Amino acid sequence: MPSVRSVRRRAGEEPITMLTAYDAPTARVVDDAGVDLILVGDSLGNAKLGYETTLPVTVDEVASATGAVVRATDDAVVVADMPFLSYGADESDGVEACGRMLKEEGADAVKLESGPHTVDLTDRLTDLGIPVMAHLGLTPQHVNQLGGFHRQGTDRDAAERILELARDHEDAGAFGLVLEHVPANLAEAVTDALEIPTIGIGAGPETDGQVLVVDDVIGLSERSPPFAEQFGDVRSEMERAVGDYVEAVESGDFPADEHSHVEEDVHDLY
Repeated sequence: MPSVRSVRRRAGEEPITMLTAYDAPTARVVDDAGVDLILVGDSLGNAKLGYETTLPVTVDEVASATGAVVRATDDAVVVADMPFLSYGADESDGVEACGRMLKEEGADAVKLESGPHTVDLTDRLTDLGIPVMAHLGLTPQHVNQLGGFHRQGTDRDAAERILELARDHEDAGAFGLVLEHVPANLAEAVTDALEIPTIGIGAGPETDGQVLVVDDVIGLSERSPPFAEQFGDVRSEMERAVGDYVEAVESGDFPADEHSHVEEDVHDLY
């Protein structure tokens, strides 16, 4: 059974699997498949709540989704993804928001989109017993500052900053690091430099593990990033099933006799 400690020890060992989930039915499927970590991502804003970015997602929304995922999960490590402005402005507010995910919703850890502003917070959280997964490279909560969802670490200075921040967060106590949309050779260099595991998304094959948004994996997303892979076609199956339902209702084929019950005692009610 995976745990934060066992995941940390798997750096350089067998690949680590991580997927997002935002509700109990999806979490149950992901957990039953043997995925090591479930990320309750703030990507629920794009994937489930109809937002254009992750920025509007609230702590309450992540908390509700985290609780649902935890209740459906037996084995996987559940990581709550802390939303925009839930941390970074005031340390006590950040600690309270992160602590809520463990204390009230049952998460095993939190993930922070990281930078210089999260090093001290990571140290504080881990001192308090809140495991932290750091996140560097493309950090979608900075979309307005970055001007879009562009690859990061593409020049030497930017790559060195990512490597330095990765080391800083490891020293601060992070148990793992997500690297998003960075050159594969940079991700390999960061992986080699750290003792904690790296989890890549659009970061090549040399990280210690991989994470994707579950809607991209199962083929439910309308649009997927270029680094994702579709392993199923759930969207087409849903469209077929819903279309068949509409047709059956409109034609009178549903509900049929086997879907109904007749009670003799009320047969002559009218």
